[in-house]
Amino acid sequence: MIRRLLLTAAVLATLSAPALAQTAPAKPAKVLQYLAPADIDASRLLPPPPIDGSDANRAELTELHRIIATVSPERKAQAKWDDDHEDPSMYEATIGAGFDLTQLPATAQVLAIVENDASIAASAAKKTFQRKRPWAVDATVATCDPGDKPLTSYPSGHATLGYSLGMTLAVLIPEKSQAFMTRAADYAFSRVVCGSHYASDTQASQALAAAFVTALLKSPDFQAKLSASHAELQAAKLAR
Repeated sequence: MIRRLLLTAAVLATLSAPALAQTAPAKPAKVLQYLAPADIDASRLLPPPPIDGSDANRAELTELHRIIATVSPERKAQAKWDDDHEDPSMYEATIGAGFDLTQLPATAQVLAIVENDASIAASAAKKTFQRKRPWAVDATVATCDPGDKPLTSYPSGHATLGYSLGMTLAVLIPEKSQAFMTRAADYAFSRVVCGSHYASDTQASQALAAAFVTALLKSPDFQAKLSASHAELQAAKLAR
C-alpha cells in the first residue's frame, strides 16, 4: 500500500513538473527613471474626461460610430498595424532606411527611457480616471482589442507613447519634426479607428506626453544621452 502511494506521488510530481517549469516569473514593476511622480500626476495635468451618458459623451460616441463606418479598408488595416506595433517601429517609415535600433545603441537607450516612463504615466492616469472604453459603454462599437480592460480608456497608452516618442525624435532629428508630429497624430487617430478610444482620450495623451517629455528634457543626464543619440544618428546619416 505504501509502495503504491509513493509510486502515485512520483507520477503526479512528474506530471506537474513541466507545468511548474513553464510558469513565467513575474515581471519586475516598472519604475520612473528620470521623472518624479509629480511630473506624471494626471490629476494635476489632465482634466477629467466626459461623464458616461453626458451630452459630450454621447456626441463622442456618435462621432466614433461615424468614423468607424466611413474610413477605408486601407485605413482600418493601418489602424490594426498600429495597434500591433506599440513601439518605436511606428516611426521607421518616417525616419527612413537605416533606422535599426540594434545598430543604434545610444538612440535605443533614449527611446527605451521614454517608452518606460510613457507606459508608467499612461497606466497611472488610467487608474486615476478609470474611464470606460467606448465598447464598454456601447456594445455595438467595433474594436480591435475586445480583450482590453474596460476601465482603461483615458488616456490612450498607445497614443501617449506615440506622442512621447514623436516629440523626442523631433528633438533628435529637428528637420523632420513636422513629419514626426503628423505621424504621431495619425497613430493616435488609429486608436479611434480601432474603436479602442474616444478622441478626447488621445487628446489627453498628447497633453500628458508633452508634460512629461518637457520634464525629461530638463534632466542634464537625459540631455547628455540625447546628445550622444544625435551624434549617433548623424553618423548614420539619419540626422543633420
